[in-house]
Amino acid sequence: MNSWTIDQSKVLTRSEIRTVLLDLKRRAKRSANTRMNLTIFRLACCCGLRVGEICRIRLRDVHLGVKHPHIYLPKGITKTKKPRRVPLWWDLGTQSDLASWREERVRQGATADNPFVCAQSHSAFGRPLTRVNARNRFISSLRVLGPERQRELTIHSGRHSFVSHALTARSPQEVRDAAGHASLSTTSLYAHVLVEEHEEAGDLFEF
Repeated sequence: MNSWTIDQSKVLTRSEIRTVLLDLKRRAKRSANTRMNLTIFRLACCCGLRVGEICRIRLRDVHLGVKHPHIYLPKGITKTKKPRRVPLWWDLGTQSDLASWREERVRQGATADNPFVCAQSHSAFGRPLTRVNARNRFISSLRVLGPERQRELTIHSGRHSFVSHALTARSPQEVRDAAGHASLSTTSLYAHVLVEEHEEAGDLFEF
């Protein structure tokens, strides 16, 4: 039985998620680094991926333009060693931003086997992103929330946020499968986190 509980301060509110997304989108027009930060934020907060999963998914793993868009995580990537599918049809904004980044990666010359997110510096361009880099980029994305909130949160807070908000719109079984929890009891811990009710299907995070 799980003995730990979810620290509500580690969950971004839907309002905070919207604020960060608006800020990143405003600045993304000028910077490929910001566009990638937007992608990392989406993968963490709106898809619930762990940092290791974010760093290891390939272009071929992000399935868009199909009836049920999703991210396929092979068993070698997931913590539980079992493959899983993360639904993207739950949130239209996430679909759009990931599609835009995928198109940019293709324009950069990336193929299906290349990392979905990668180093952007001239000397290391195209190499897999390190976990440290991904964590730092996530925290940098939160600057609009202020330094105190940046200190409270980590990239894993994005995963906590995804599960907490998804439970207001989807069944516990669906959320368990999307998050890759080994047990429904783990998913159920998030049911007690106070979050705003979602408003409409297909737009879980409203932006």
